[in-house]
Amino acid sequence: MINIRSEREISLLKEAGKLNYLTHQEIKKHIKPGITTNELDKIAVSFVTKHGGKLSCLGYEGYPKSICVSINDEIVHGIPSNRRIQNGDIVSIDFCVELNGYQSDSAYTYIVGSVSKDVKDLVENTEKALYVGLSQIKPGATIGDIGNAIETFAHEHNLSVVEELVGHGVGTSIHEEPDVPNYGKKGSGITLKEGMVIAVEPMLNLGSKEVCILDDNWTIVTEDEMPSAHFEHTVVVTKDGYEILTGDK
Repeated sequence: MINIRSEREISLLKEAGKLNYLTHQEIKKHIKPGITTNELDKIAVSFVTKHGGKLSCLGYEGYPKSICVSINDEIVHGIPSNRRIQNGDIVSIDFCVELNGYQSDSAYTYIVGSVSKDVKDLVENTEKALYVGLSQIKPGATIGDIGNAIETFAHEHNLSVVEELVGHGVGTSIHEEPDVPNYGKKGSGITLKEGMVIAVEPMLNLGSKEVCILDDNWTIVTEDEMPSAHFEHTVVVTKDGYEILTGDK
């Protein structure tokens, strides 16, 4: 079932989204060579707890940590550990924050130190692809319009689109209907309506779109070991477009 959220629910989702955004800003301060991904996880837990929220990933389908930290060829679901971030890494941070029973989900990819132009372009164009997809959102548009816009932009910039992983609805659960693929045909899929809340999250690769999962049964990587980037926002469909819930407003 696809939920249409009331004004009260949207207000609560905004509060969860704001805390999500602020948590990303706190983590961002600490992303530098030498810090471990476990330390980033602890920073997130401390910040969210201090502000009355909860990180929803911990224990979700058995996930062992509170945030996902995916580095270089890791697309999503990298498990924090004693691994140290190094100069030249790209680091994707993805997590869900629950506040007062409502969820929020967002992701950013950060460049650490010096990287090649191709990798820099990958990160910048993946973020741009997110906003290209979001620009399609309004009542009467379809899920396929979002995916088609992202896929077209990615291919124009010689990037491949991960197809096994998709965006999703957000509400009182982390993942709700509908699925929001980063590919598709214009006019296909469900029609968007005011009050729907979805997470749009392009995951684009510098090489092939093919992926595989590591032995930890969580971390998904590119099969060709080429870098991948990931950006995500939770948004609500408004009467004339959309509003980002995991932003700074």
